[in-house]
Amino acid sequence: MSGGQETDFERVTRLARAAGLPEVTLGTSYGTPALEVRGKSFVRIRHAGILVVMCALEEKEMLMEAEPDLYFETDHYKGWPAMLVRLAAISDADLTQRLLAAWRQKAPKRLAASFGHGA
Repeated sequence: MSGGQETDFERVTRLARAAGLPEVTLGTSYGTPALEVRGKSFVRIRHAGILVVMCALEEKEMLMEAEPDLYFETDHYKGWPAMLVRLAAISDADLTQRLLAAWRQKAPKRLAASFGHGA
């Protein structure tokens, strides 16, 4: 893991903890650092500066159109409920919202329902 990935992942982990996301554990996905909820990855480093974040397809299309400097996809992610995020371009507040949404996407329904933040 390069220094850039460690710094990026530390930021993502810090924001997930600050948001109080329950049952988040550290893991790996495709050989890169990931955050999981009950064994399901909801966000991972793709490479330095780029984060893969799970999201609903409708939301993905809207976000990529509204803010292409922040959110994008490669051919690999077309039609998949995940998008790529440019970490250097996204604010902590916006990244926290993406983490919350991604966590809700993968968390079991009861756990998601018991978590106090809005969708």
